[in-house]
Amino acid sequence: MDDYPLIENHGLLGDLQTAALVTTDGTVDWLCLPRFDSPSVFGALLDKDKGGHCTVRPMHAIHATKQLYFPDTAILVTRFMTEAGAGEVVDFMPVTGRTATPRHRLVRMVRCVRGSMTFEIGIAPRFDYGRKSHRLHIAEQGAVFAAENGEELTVHPIREPDDERLVDVLTDRGDDLHLSLTLQAGQQRGLVLESAAGGPPKQIRLAEYQELFDDTVRFWRSWLSQSQYSGRWRESLARSAITLKLMTYAPSGALVAAPTTALPEQLGGERNWDYRFTWIRDASFSVYALLGLGFTDEAKAFIDWLGDRVRERAGSDGDSGPLNIMYRVDGSSDLEEEILEHWEGYARSAPVRIGNGASTQLQLDVYGEAMDSIYFAHRHGIQVGHQGWTSLLTNLDWLVDHWDQAGEGLWETRGGRKHFTYGRVMSWVAFDRALRLAESNGRPGAVTRWSGERDAIYEQIMSKGWSEGRRAFVQHYGSDVLDSSLLRMSTVGFITPEDPLWTSALDAMEEELVSDSLVYRYNPEASPDGLRGSEGTFSLCTFMYVDALARAGRTERARLVFEKMMGYANHLGLYSEEIDPTGRQLGNFPQAFTHLALIDAALTLNDALDRR
Repeated sequence: MDDYPLIENHGLLGDLQTAALVTTDGTVDWLCLPRFDSPSVFGALLDKDKGGHCTVRPMHAIHATKQLYFPDTAILVTRFMTEAGAGEVVDFMPVTGRTATPRHRLVRMVRCVRGSMTFEIGIAPRFDYGRKSHRLHIAEQGAVFAAENGEELTVHPIREPDDERLVDVLTDRGDDLHLSLTLQAGQQRGLVLESAAGGPPKQIRLAEYQELFDDTVRFWRSWLSQSQYSGRWRESLARSAITLKLMTYAPSGALVAAPTTALPEQLGGERNWDYRFTWIRDASFSVYALLGLGFTDEAKAFIDWLGDRVRERAGSDGDSGPLNIMYRVDGSSDLEEEILEHWEGYARSAPVRIGNGASTQLQLDVYGEAMDSIYFAHRHGIQVGHQGWTSLLTNLDWLVDHWDQAGEGLWETRGGRKHFTYGRVMSWVAFDRALRLAESNGRPGAVTRWSGERDAIYEQIMSKGWSEGRRAFVQHYGSDVLDSSLLRMSTVGFITPEDPLWTSALDAMEEELVSDSLVYRYNPEASPDGLRGSEGTFSLCTFMYVDALARAGRTERARLVFEKMMGYANHLGLYSEEIDPTGRQLGNFPQAFTHLALIDAALTLNDALDRR
């Protein structure tokens, strides 16, 4: 661990097509180009020696570092305090448009604000996950890294033509660029890293930099001003909203689960997955959070993306049904999984996986989540047209014939298919929301059959998904294993929050799955999932627990759990997937699902406190 920064010691930048992570010591150790799911150019996060990085840090002994976001933006400021002076690096990515482009820019402005400071700058890209070599070409106005596969990364300096020369170029370390920069109080210099620049390096004047900065500030503040949330925890929800926006691919409206891959759920374990794709489940939940805050355009963009996925495979009789559980951000479904054998992994936690072998699994819950998000969007004025409705009908026809079968389940287990209760609950949701949509819109549909299937699922869950011995709903039929995914049963309306069966189930989950305030998914020892090792508590599940408590009228307990969970955020208000027993963050970072659940829990809890 000494060789790797803590996962939580990062901030997130992005331009709505890709994203970068910046450590608290000023290192960009993760950046994929030209989009989230492309090969990395900087990947030191997963291999400190072979991954590549862009570093800006003082050469003096650092006494303290501080990192913050420029207010109400995705502009990151990393500050350094030394005996000799204080300095800062301002990092941001100018926002791209809605047209996919290979051209992306990362701006890094270096300032001295007190005394004097010498900065060490190192730019060491490693193209295609470090599998492609490159050559460095130094020009009069900058430099170009040219990879053997044709990719280029151009370095443009930020300075005035008549500025004194403050940079010493050191290129004695192969084809990487190493610089030293000495600044006095009030001085600043910077650089812009640009992919697919389409021309030679050029000097960028301060006025042009300031315009890029001001435009980026204006974009984020204008976007955030759409929020209609005025309740408690406003700043935390604003940061979660910006984080979700940073993980949304603007050309399609698809939300990635996280901008990273292979960050471990257990140090030294094998639960290292690629999250740079769009899960139907996660993105469907985003509709609730986005509409709950007032971001209608983003919710509509995802509903349009989802509609395209529904239409393109409507009527498919493949093993996983007409919907895959995940897609690339452009809607394609080639997610073949492979292992990067040449990388050691974060903190030597191999394997490093790219692609995702779970993409072809059968997870019946996605049909309920898709229908629920479409229904919720409909209630907020985002309508389904005729073609979309007819495509949904074919999906529902498939579900009628296939809901009563085993699958891999929400958690993407690799230990064989089972009859997961959560999958049944969401199949119930799919038919329930279809009936509501048909009735409210006067649309044609097999309503009699849907109603019959919905009722059959309900009866089956109550007879097979309930354990009298545990006095709780169980993970899958024939077991006594508890599963925190079932916290959503009251949220989706399958059972009322005051029902004695539900309050009993809630008590059972609290006794077995809750550690102080943190919630585990399930017990892998009691329910083997085909993978070695253990894992931390799931932050998503903790926020789902808050939501369930608030709905059940346990507002004091819900608020305490929520406030404790807020204390596990990193210094910027960001969350990864899990929390380990020491309080450190684990798993891919930041995770959209966690931030979505945070927003949902805050909205539910805020309403419950207001009613009280």
